[in-house]
Amino acid sequence: MQQTVSEEITRKSASNLALAFVMLPREKRAAMSALYAYCREVDDVADEDAIPVDARREQLAQWRAQTEAACQNQPVTLPVIRELQPAISSFGLQWEHFHELLLGVEADLERDRYETYADLEEYCYRVASAVGLLSIQIFGFRNRKSVDYAIALGKALQFTNILRDIGNDAERGRIYLPLEALREFGVSQEQILRGEYSPQFFQLADSFAARARAYFREARELLPIEDRRSMIAANLMGVVYWRLLQRLEKQGYRVLGPRPTKLSKLHKISLILGIWARHMVGMNTSRYGD
Repeated sequence: MQQTVSEEITRKSASNLALAFVMLPREKRAAMSALYAYCREVDDVADEDAIPVDARREQLAQWRAQTEAACQNQPVTLPVIRELQPAISSFGLQWEHFHELLLGVEADLERDRYETYADLEEYCYRVASAVGLLSIQIFGFRNRKSVDYAIALGKALQFTNILRDIGNDAERGRIYLPLEALREFGVSQEQILRGEYSPQFFQLADSFAARARAYFREARELLPIEDRRSMIAANLMGVVYWRLLQRLEKQGYRVLGPRPTKLSKLHKISLILGIWARHMVGMNTSRYGD
């Protein structure tokens, strides 16, 4: 069977998130593949520094218009949105969450610094928690507490991403660590951009990691018992990123180089098998945030 555009994008990405889809039934796996490809595409539009900002802004405006049209069951032409449209209809994906996601992506065209943690958390809600809210619609949830779970887990994953990618972002002139935190620990923007590691940077990174750990704990505590089986893919995402956060901590937050830390493919496969085994015997507790 020929792969869809979305499946090809997902396959090539080798993403930690995409890895979790193998645990889903066929229809949900196809829906998540389309949603992942959508997120990947709009993110790539915003990140393509070789294209002028105004042109990227126009491209995202097209994605916004066609996404809203898809949510209204109107014809669309962009292949990934066209492939996502059946999932929008089948699983009741809501425009408001796509709107928040697009606001977050669009923010990357306008700003490369965040003054406060409150500013950063709003950004993380938009680019990560909003995706979580769309995802749990596909996974299927019964308890409204799963909404709060998705918001917390999204922030946990995004904080981990930000910590891992500090050096890579600095190469592009971006600093996502809040400036108020840099001042608190005596780390300058110039030191981040130069990739200058110091005891003060370690303390800054450890403080940032503590917030990520708190979101992981919050997510673990929020997930209601009756939704644990349906959230197996989300649980795997949490476990993979929790292990990544632990590795960053073990390495002393040596994250200022251009190559982000990754878990090996073998390590991730072992995590999948472990989660699947626990799932099969009814052990559906979340193994992160301890």
